[in-house]
Amino acid sequence: MLAIQADRLSKVFRIGGRGGRGMLREVLAGWASRGGGRAEGKRDLWVLRDLDLTIQQGEVVGVVGKNGAGKSTLLKIFSRITPPTGGQVRLRGKVTSLLEVGTGFHEELTGRENVYLSGCILGMSRRQIDRAFDSIVAFSGVEAFLDTPIKRYSSGMRLRLGFSVAAHLDGDILLVDEVLAVGDGEFQRKCLAAVGDLQRQGRTVLLVSHNMAAIEGLCSRVVWLDAGKVRLDGSPHEVLSAYSESFSGGAGVAADLSTVTQRTGSGAVRFERFDLLTADGSTAISTVRIGDGFMMRLHFRAHEPMRSLIFGVQFTTLLGALVTQTHTYSTGQDVTVTSGRGHIDVVVRDFNLMPGRYTLSLFAAHLGNLYHDYLEQCLDLEVVPSSRYGQLRGMGNAVVALDSSWGEPVSAAD
Repeated sequence: MLAIQADRLSKVFRIGGRGGRGMLREVLAGWASRGGGRAEGKRDLWVLRDLDLTIQQGEVVGVVGKNGAGKSTLLKIFSRITPPTGGQVRLRGKVTSLLEVGTGFHEELTGRENVYLSGCILGMSRRQIDRAFDSIVAFSGVEAFLDTPIKRYSSGMRLRLGFSVAAHLDGDILLVDEVLAVGDGEFQRKCLAAVGDLQRQGRTVLLVSHNMAAIEGLCSRVVWLDAGKVRLDGSPHEVLSAYSESFSGGAGVAADLSTVTQRTGSGAVRFERFDLLTADGSTAISTVRIGDGFMMRLHFRAHEPMRSLIFGVQFTTLLGALVTQTHTYSTGQDVTVTSGRGHIDVVVRDFNLMPGRYTLSLFAAHLGNLYHDYLEQCLDLEVVPSSRYGQLRGMGNAVVALDSSWGEPVSAAD
């Protein structure tokens, strides 16, 4: 039985310029600001275009794709938050969704009060919330802060409480957007278990996430969105392998980044080039041997002088799981740049990632998640074997190698 059916679904946003619908005073103000001239030019941004998708009842389906592929917009249409521009959507059963951290929360109310408020907004009755209240609070892990105003909660606490409410709803279809993006490992394991429980209960789950390991572990099927269309729909292994390969067809480990369009941030700083070098910076290299050291040189252009700037590099597996990262904030540096071009070097010593292919993301930011440039999974890093950590036999799917040695067995006297 079909739970979700989308036929030729399209969504376009009109960007640029003013004009269009609005209050009379806004239209007149816009007309006056243009000197009575014609409306500024607009252009159409097609986020979804002629998308066809069917999901069976009880399926747990993952949706992957780069930023801007249309994943969140698709869930918002299914949640009836935004209408489609064209096409039709048919939903069978009650739909519940968790699309934003702390959906329906009121800043001045306590956690306890917000459980009831959020539950009502998501369609629960007072009696249903009463019955599930203890389970919601226990799942969220915020018992100690239950009578504290929500404005004092961290984003992780908000997420845990919001997901806890959504997970205890009696809906037939659950739409979840990036729940695993925030939260510690323990809470993520709870989320995975909760989604597994929903599947066993026959619920339909549509999960958007950049956490490829979670998608592979949870979902029976994965849909890859690219530029508003379904590029591939199939088994997790098939789709995630193809999706990962799409990154390896990119710039490589020594790259001109000035032409990369998949980037976010204010633009006050922009990366222009990346070089992978030997540890002393004298020679360009294309691969890194496990156990060796190397240098990454990040070339950038700053459009204004800046203080306390943070440069960083993230290492992820091909399935999107974050392995580690290094940035100037973690090393205690106070970075100042002048306007114009420059570069910054980071030396990694005794690199211990297992042989294989990894992806790199680059960012320039200030504290408070104020990104000036963020290039997600824009580069590939190939790690090749060496004898630094022994023969590396029987390591399975391990990601890191340990600098360890085993002694001889010592027999105890009878």
